[in-house]
Amino acid sequence: MKRALLFCLKKLTRMLLLLLAVSAVTFTLVSLSPIDPLQANVGQAALGAMSGEQRERLEAYWGVNEPPVRRYLNWLGDALRGELGTSLLYRRPVTEVIGEKLQSSLLLLAVSWLLSGLLGLLLGVIAGANAGGWPDKLIRGYCLTIASTPVFWLALLLLLIFAVWLGLFPVALSVPIGVAAEQVTLGDRLYHAVLPALALSITGVSNIALHTRQKMEEIMESDYMLFARARGESRWRRIRRHGLRNLLLPAVTLQFASISEIIGGSVMVEQVFSYPGLGQAAVTAGLGSDVPLLMGITVVTAALVFAGNFLADLLYGVVDPRMRRAWRREGRRD
Repeated sequence: MKRALLFCLKKLTRMLLLLLAVSAVTFTLVSLSPIDPLQANVGQAALGAMSGEQRERLEAYWGVNEPPVRRYLNWLGDALRGELGTSLLYRRPVTEVIGEKLQSSLLLLAVSWLLSGLLGLLLGVIAGANAGGWPDKLIRGYCLTIASTPVFWLALLLLLIFAVWLGLFPVALSVPIGVAAEQVTLGDRLYHAVLPALALSITGVSNIALHTRQKMEEIMESDYMLFARARGESRWRRIRRHGLRNLLLPAVTLQFASISEIIGGSVMVEQVFSYPGLGQAAVTAGLGSDVPLLMGITVVTAALVFAGNFLADLLYGVVDPRMRRAWRREGRRD
């Protein structure tokens, strides 16, 4: 128990240091951005018509004249107290804006993550078990084609076919138009999330399927698989007893590593479908130089990715007993 707590403490410390580095890099890039926040949000004509006093108040509101280092230290001090500041565009606390956008994004990300993982594992097992056959060639061709397809182009294609031409799904938004928030059901949210989730899932399948196929092909050619075949075990029995068991560890790694890809792809997909989630809010904050909101979204999404990797490390010990023995040896060395 003590070694497990020590392992978790080390991982959490690394996560906090990585979050600190991510926030510093993000703030530096935003500070070096050529976008003028005053001109971007007020407009050149309105900015030119302002008096000197109005312009000074506006510059003080956006923190234009404050040194970047002081602004970052002020933000970091507030963040350590659990306050991410106030959004300059929404004029609301950043935590409230992120909480509202995260409700829509989490449903979309969760559905996409599960679909891409399950389909990728299934296709990879089928291709690896039939290496060189027509199922393998078909799945590899599909994965290579999808891997070279931009996610926003695929989203536009799905939108054009299933929403515009066939009219099977809504064109945009995460809830029906004109419906009160308390009347929106889970079915309504799932219905609006089908096409965005499908776009993210299709692009996320290829990487998982190709890596699973390679691992499955190695397993099928291993000595213990040849021995199981010599004993007369059927193909499905060999895959179920030996293949899937040895695929669990790389499958967990691939599944949790895909969180970052899903979050990155959601930025483009949410823009195409006008889906009011974290991705769309991040684009709005970046174009409007809303530094507190952009910093908050970056830290939250990075925390989600790091938390996924941390959970994967914990699951390694459940899936593979050899990992638990390695942790015990590491604890003895420490």
